[in-house]
Amino acid sequence: MKAWNRLNILFFTLILSSCSGDTEKEYTPIYSQQSILSEEKTYIIGIHPLHNPKRLHEIFGPIANYLTENISGAHFKIEASRNYAAFDKKLYSRKFHFSLPNPYQTVNSLGHGYSVFGKMADDENFRGIFLVRKDSGINSVADLKGKPVSFPAPTALAATMMPQYYLQTNGLNVMKDIDIRYVGSQESSVMNVMLGDTAAGATWPPPWRALSKERPKLAKELKVIWQTAPLPNNGLVVRDDVDEATLRQVKKLILNLHRNKEGKVWLEKMQLSKFEKATDATYLPVVSFLKTFHNVVRPIK
Repeated sequence: MKAWNRLNILFFTLILSSCSGDTEKEYTPIYSQQSILSEEKTYIIGIHPLHNPKRLHEIFGPIANYLTENISGAHFKIEASRNYAAFDKKLYSRKFHFSLPNPYQTVNSLGHGYSVFGKMADDENFRGIFLVRKDSGINSVADLKGKPVSFPAPTALAATMMPQYYLQTNGLNVMKDIDIRYVGSQESSVMNVMLGDTAAGATWPPPWRALSKERPKLAKELKVIWQTAPLPNNGLVVRDDVDEATLRQVKKLILNLHRNKEGKVWLEKMQLSKFEKATDATYLPVVSFLKTFHNVVRPIK
C-alpha cells in the first residue's frame, strides 16, 4: 500500500504543478519569500493560506510559542504566505521544516521529501460550499450558466477543485459554461458574492463561519446553496531531515492540544476539535480524487 501510494504521489508530482496568478495585499509585518534561519536551532512552520496572513498569524502564532516553550533547545516560527502560489513555491523547495498544507499540497509534498505525521480532525468540515445572495434567484446549478463564479485559487482543494467537480458532475461544463474568477483568498471569494461581482462563490465551512460571525451582514444576505462530499482534512507534514527526537516532541504536543485548556482555546479559534494521527496512506482518497478531477474537469497546473 505504501509503495502504491508513493508511486501515485510521484506521478502527480510530475504531471501536476501548483500555481496561481492571484495576488493579495500583504499584511504588515511582511513575510519573507524564504525562511531565514538563525544560528540557533530554529524550525519554520509553514501554514497554507487558510486565512489572510494577519488572521493566520494570530491563530497559529501562539502554537509556535507553545512548542518553543515546551521543547528545549528549539525555537519555532510561523511563516505565512500571501497566496497559494507563494506557499506552494516555498513548500516544494523545502523551505519549511514542518507544514500544514491542504490535502492536495500534502500529496504533492511527499515527492519533495516530506511525510505525514498528523492531520486536522473533523473531516466532515473539509468540503466545498457554494454561497449565493439570498436575492440572487439562483436555485439550480444550471442557473449559473454564463455567470461569473469566484474561487480562491486553482489549487485550493476544498474551495476550488471539489466545487468545480461538483458543478461538472451536476450538468455544467466548468471550463466553458461559467466565468471562472480566481480571487486569491477565501475571504475574497465570499466578498465577491456579497458585492455582486460574482453570482456564486466557493469556499469551505471554517472561513465562512468565521466571516459570518464577524460580519453578521454576510449571514443576513448570503446563504449556502450547495455543498460537496468531504475528503480527509489538512495534513501535518515534516521534512525528512528533521531529527526524530524533535519530531516526536512536536507530534506529542500538537496531537494533545485538545487535552489542555490553552490548546482548547487555540483549537476553538481554528474551529477544530483536535489534531489526530495520520500517515501518507491517509491521503489515498485524495490521490484518487485528483486523478478523477484531472481526467474529468481540467488539468491541475
